[in-house]
Amino acid sequence: MNSSNPEKKIEHVLVAGGSSGMGLALARSLLADGAEVTIVGRSETRLAEAQKSLSDFAGLRAIAADVTQEDQVARLFENTGPLDHIVTTAADIEGAYQLLPSLKIAAARRVVDSKFLGPLLLAKYGAPVLSPTGSITFTSGIAAYRPAPRGSVVAAINGALASLAAALAVELGPIRVNVVSPGWVDSPIWTHVAGDAKASTLDAMAKRLPVGRIGQPDDIADAIRFLMRNGFVTGTVLHVEGGHRLA
Repeated sequence: MNSSNPEKKIEHVLVAGGSSGMGLALARSLLADGAEVTIVGRSETRLAEAQKSLSDFAGLRAIAADVTQEDQVARLFENTGPLDHIVTTAADIEGAYQLLPSLKIAAARRVVDSKFLGPLLLAKYGAPVLSPTGSITFTSGIAAYRPAPRGSVVAAINGALASLAAALAVELGPIRVNVVSPGWVDSPIWTHVAGDAKASTLDAMAKRLPVGRIGQPDDIADAIRFLMRNGFVTGTVLHVEGGHRLA
């Protein structure tokens, strides 16, 4: 009996926040596997830098869009074509890590817009172009489960993302919707959290964690890839935090 193996379908993945940090690590990993990847970000400069760093790979496209703006998100998906997976790692937390008396509501709103409403808009306009076997992955974080002073806004939004994913997993099924919850990861976002004390702050946490080190963007990329690939996981929060909830 003659048989032939059909060519493997090339996946198309959209990564919002793909120009830096965890999103860039994910884009690099997917491109290395032969996937088509569309990275999305607000800054054309950072997108150009990301494209340059990924220039060894084919299949990359970059689109400048602000995921907090509904009209821009709608236009984004008019231009992407069919997708297999949507991932968002985007977050604007500048000014949000403050004790309550010093917290500026404008900074809190930026976090809500970028880290909660952005994912909601990506799901609203992205679901119609997703494969029925595809997925949406949000990024929350350890602050929801081990809150600390100055982190009230981020903790609340991270917790809300778990509820959003659970509700959308029911509403959008069979499309799967999940959340990856990173712990402390050595990424650019820590500049806004710790400023000049970033290195010493991360080093102190590494000594507390059961795994003995801080996370790297590739650790989170691997976890997101699991959520994308496993067709029996939906409405779930995957904790990738080196045992931080135990420390």
